Order: sequence, then structure tokens, then C-alpha cells
Amino acid sequence: MKKNDLLSRLREVRALILDVDGVLTDGRLHFTEHGEEHKIFHSRDGHGIKMAQKIGIEVAIISGRASPALRHRADNLGITHCLIGVRDKGEALETLAATLGIRPEACAVMGDDVIDLPMLNRAGVSVTVADAPRLIQARVDWVTRLGGGQGAVREFIDLLIDARDAWPTVLADYE
Repeated sequence: MKKNDLLSRLREVRALILDVDGVLTDGRLHFTEHGEEHKIFHSRDGHGIKMAQKIGIEVAIISGRASPALRHRADNLGITHCLIGVRDKGEALETLAATLGIRPEACAVMGDDVIDLPMLNRAGVSVTVADAPRLIQARVDWVTRLGGGQGAVREFIDLLIDARDAWPTVLADYE
């Protein structure tokens, strides 16, 4: 998709829906000898999520896996719509959009693998990370330069802010 077309579509986005493993994390799974799962999140992604919220973008999570670490991170970032352990992500996107009072076409979705295709296909803007399989990269509107868990979410949010000329709002608390 041409960047001008993408920027135009980004102006219509009301919600950003994120997968977790492979998008907010690098996709690797870390377990202790006691079976506790650890996830590593990039701080810039978290700050980007706060910036998106500041300009009125609802940020939500739809994940196939459930973990206490994910729930803790979502709570820490003020993400109130966190659908975890989801099998049908397309149906989950439809339900979430209805809850938010918007159409799925008003959502931007970031996913990285085949389980994410049902929600990527229904979204108004579909995005994947640089290290996603080629199959996924070929089916989305935009591919980040950064990989999952390496600031890719922030990279996309910066583009979303650019599209809305919303940097003055974002930076108001910092200047």
C-alpha cells in the first residue's frame, strides 16, 4: 500500500488491537524450572501505547495465550480490554469492536502469525512486524522495520500520530 493511502486510512482508526507473543514480545517463551512464564516487553512500546491513548485511540489486546505477566503489563498500561486465551481472533475482534461501538474497519490490528489472520483480514489497517513470516507480511497493509518486542508497536504508533498531526498533543506534557 502506498504511504499516502495508509496515512489517510490511519486517520480513521479509533482502536489499536495488539497481539502479544511476537508483537509486544519477541515471541520467545521463557519458563522457570517451576513453570512460571516470564515475558519481556519493550519500554518504548509501553510509552507508545500511553501516547496513543492520549490522542484518543483505544488500545486493546487479543492474545491466544493467557499469562499473569501479560495481565500485569496490560493493567500497568491502562489497557482495559484484554482478551486472552482467544481461539478465534476474528470473532474476538468483531466482539471487541461492538463493545467499543465501532466497526472492525475502524481498528488497526498488529499480529505476526497465522492465528492472527482472521483479525488482520477484518481490520481497517493490518500491520505486522519485520520478523513475521513472509506469508503474513504479504497479507498486511504495512510491515514495521523493527521486529516483535523490539519497539515495533511504538514504530507503528508514531506513524499513527504522524497521520493525525497529533504530535503537539502528545508532546504537550513534555515541553
